[in-house]
Amino acid sequence: MKVRPGLEVSAQSDIGCQRENNEDSFGYWEPEEDQQFRRQGRLAIVADGMGGYEGGQEASRLAVQTVIAVYRNFAGDDPQQALLEGLQAAHEQIREYALAHPHLQGMGTTCTALALAGGLLYYAHVGDTRLYLVRGGQIAQLTRDHSYVGRLVEAGVISREEAENHPHRNILTAAMGTSGDLVTDSPGRPEPVQSGDVLVLSSDGLWGVVRDPEILRAIESKDPEPAGRDLIELARERGGPDNITVEILRLS
Repeated sequence: MKVRPGLEVSAQSDIGCQRENNEDSFGYWEPEEDQQFRRQGRLAIVADGMGGYEGGQEASRLAVQTVIAVYRNFAGDDPQQALLEGLQAAHEQIREYALAHPHLQGMGTTCTALALAGGLLYYAHVGDTRLYLVRGGQIAQLTRDHSYVGRLVEAGVISREEAENHPHRNILTAAMGTSGDLVTDSPGRPEPVQSGDVLVLSSDGLWGVVRDPEILRAIESKDPEPAGRDLIELARERGGPDNITVEILRLS
């Protein structure tokens, strides 16, 4: 994975302790040509598949592969639009794949993708794969979980702390490939970034058992690669009930 100066990147995934296969996928891309890099910047993505042994793997793989391809070939100058078109194309690709392979009906995936271009952060997501921003000793969740429990938190019915142990926290209200219409979230405007910022993409196999303050401590105390290893090991120590994927990008 070739990365230009100005960014440290670590992307790691682990099967966890209770699954027979890894249904998570991740990717990172940046153009080799300088002019294209100035226009498009960098792309990072994590997807968490569902739908059984083969279905989940294929759905997350298709999501990462399609979003990167659409973003790479996007002719416009709006990274946010490129991300949204990539997610829509991946949604349609997964649905077509399921129709062509009836035994995979019900396959789907979460997906969170970000772009760093011109000193700005763009992102789009569906599901409960999270994007965090670490800045100035604080960690903030930028995405909102498309889940039953996420709705309860937004409505003020339960607290974030109560949501962490809610019995229905894994029930999604939106996913890629599982219904006719795709529900995505993206910011109204891009977020300015600064040197020292750290962006963390995480599947629920990590954030479901490792709390936000613990993610912050790992990120602040170590470089991205060892921090990612420590976070995965901590999730495994707590039972590793799901696949664990974390992608860390530190602006330097």
